[in-house]
Amino acid sequence: MKFRNMVTVLDVDDILGGGKKAVARALNLLEEKGSSCYERNKALIDRLSRKARPERYVVGITGPPGVGKSTLVSRLVREYRSRGKTVGVIAVDPSSKRSGGALLGDRARISHDPDDEGIFIRSMATGSHMGGLAWRTRHCLTVLEAVYDVIVLETVGVGQSETEIDQVADSVAYIVQPGSGDILQFMKAGIMEIPHVIVVNKADQKVLAARAQSDLMVAKAYSQSVLDGWELKVVMTSALEGWGQKELVDIIEDHRGFLTERGILEERRRQKRIGWVRMLFKERFGDFGLEVLGGEGNVDSLIARSDILNPLESVEMLVEKVLRSKDLNHE
Repeated sequence: MKFRNMVTVLDVDDILGGGKKAVARALNLLEEKGSSCYERNKALIDRLSRKARPERYVVGITGPPGVGKSTLVSRLVREYRSRGKTVGVIAVDPSSKRSGGALLGDRARISHDPDDEGIFIRSMATGSHMGGLAWRTRHCLTVLEAVYDVIVLETVGVGQSETEIDQVADSVAYIVQPGSGDILQFMKAGIMEIPHVIVVNKADQKVLAARAQSDLMVAKAYSQSVLDGWELKVVMTSALEGWGQKELVDIIEDHRGFLTERGILEERRRQKRIGWVRMLFKERFGDFGLEVLGGEGNVDSLIARSDILNPLESVEMLVEKVLRSKDLNHE
């Protein structure tokens, strides 16, 4: 109760008010590790999860390094702001395996007006976590979902391991560039099953861009069975020259309408939150924990029957079941 009261009085009202200092402070808290932070962070996530903006939308931006993701994100932020939307950005940078540090340079590459209270940009390091997202991305996303209309997640850009973005974002844009080799090669290994729109950036390279677009129109047929009936789109942009971002946002909004009209959006978010709890549990107990509780399907059923708006509480419920199971085996 002490932690819950502290969070309520000191943080939540200021965070919901959209103050950048309060938002930054909340993100700092949620990125802290250690048992001393656990109860405080659990209370903060619980409170903010219940205050998530109904109109929020999470857009994932992924693709190989060097395709212009950060520059394109800058253009997207401006386009959304021109439409009256507030925008929060999480840009995930890779951590050094040797030092453990990260440059956190993506934020510097995203051009924006620092005095605009409707924009917030945060860089995060991946740490040891694979999959293109940071260890605490989901935790921090809870803060932005309570404050901003649109949340943009820019992944590390490590290629074919970027599939985790699909478990977080509502719509995913995969960015490629013309002339970077055989596009069909780096669109394999499950990548074609992830995006809802493929963006050929640097399309000011006219001939190469047209060739890339042609290749992708053929390749997109492989994705149709896993997109809930949505037809994968291909759009041309030039982040350098500043065109194509309007069409990209229009497609993202079309996909949002598609999910909403079919009643898919909220169910997908529910399933992703279940996946978040399962991931946190698996980080502590691995496959052993899943096996003790009857496998992944049974674990998901247990999570679904718990309060998934309080993910850390749900994790504790699973932990207690594992510990009880071990105690029974020792009797």
